[in-house]
Amino acid sequence: MPAMTPRMTSGTVDPAQRVGRTPAPTTWLRLDGRAVAAVGRARVYVCGITPYDVTHLGHAATFVWADVLAATLETTGARVEVCRNVTDVDDVLTSAAAERGRHYDELALSQEAVFDASMRALRVARPAAQPRARHHVDAVQLLAQALLDAGAAYVRDGTVWFRGAGAATGLDREEALALSAAYGDDPGDAAKDDPFDVAVWRPSPEGHPAWPSPWGWGRPGWHAECAAMALAVLGSSVDVLVGGEDLRFPHHAYQSAMVEAATGVAPFGRSVLHVGEVRVGGAKMAKSTGNLVLVDEVLDSVEPAALRTLLVDRPVGEPWDYDPADLAGAEARLERLYAAAGRPGSGEGAVTAVLDRLRDGLDVPGALDLAESEGGEAARRLVSVLRLG
Repeated sequence: MPAMTPRMTSGTVDPAQRVGRTPAPTTWLRLDGRAVAAVGRARVYVCGITPYDVTHLGHAATFVWADVLAATLETTGARVEVCRNVTDVDDVLTSAAAERGRHYDELALSQEAVFDASMRALRVARPAAQPRARHHVDAVQLLAQALLDAGAAYVRDGTVWFRGAGAATGLDREEALALSAAYGDDPGDAAKDDPFDVAVWRPSPEGHPAWPSPWGWGRPGWHAECAAMALAVLGSSVDVLVGGEDLRFPHHAYQSAMVEAATGVAPFGRSVLHVGEVRVGGAKMAKSTGNLVLVDEVLDSVEPAALRTLLVDRPVGEPWDYDPADLAGAEARLERLYAAAGRPGSGEGAVTAVLDRLRDGLDVPGALDLAESEGGEAARRLVSVLRLG
């Protein structure tokens, strides 16, 4: 008769402890009130830059928040894998390169180097993967074929159109059409069956990048690039999909719809983090409005930790107006946190309470308030997690 396994008693040592390991934390990160229950590996896909111009605070806010998300996920015991793409095949990039008399990929590489330097200055951790669209053209073609096989796409005159009507579900039709037009999807194009259909693959006009495909020489569509890169690097589902609020529709909606239609796995993004836009005088910070505030210019006058504090000491999803006068408040907030970290005291309970504020919807302001109050190890741990040291 086989020997019975002895029952654990209060004096029995847990086997995990006998080999030098500690039990895994049981507190999950919560976004929009739902747990991001990442077991073992947390897959985070961050929609990155189109590298044709300098890095401004609108960019920085998204990528610093993504960095805070990853660091907070790590406090739950998960192994975080961040994938942040580079959209280096894009008509805006092609036009910008032509205006400067440069090749599109040469301009992309030079601007990507500038962006990477800005991210290093802001202490944003380098992602585990940084796929570039021009290296994933084959993946876009495979995605296009999968969508055709699933009946979710059709071919017309060298363009593979994704049947995208479902991507706008829940939105006012006129508002959705206006957003589609604003982001270059051209809902009025008579070549497609429905105004909400978008190109997965399309022919390339003279002077644009082009690759051979079963449908003729052409280039990928924007939404399809992100869908294909996410599939190639992280698989058919991600734990958190991250981007600016302006990517909610159409980009994230189409990216998710394409992946789900091709794979049959839903949802593509188990959780989504949309970062509130940065404004100047009430207008979204963007090159088109001429109101850019550049990261490097701000860092000429303040330390990176102060700028990080300014970017994240607020609700993550709310839009806000940048005011240079607020930098002094961020510096003062940081000094109070450092002073609190220099105090003795605060036990494990205080540390857990501070981390729980972060885990509950990335409540950075609440975590900072509590760390200032508790001081000691709780404040030191927050400085470390937020990379403010």
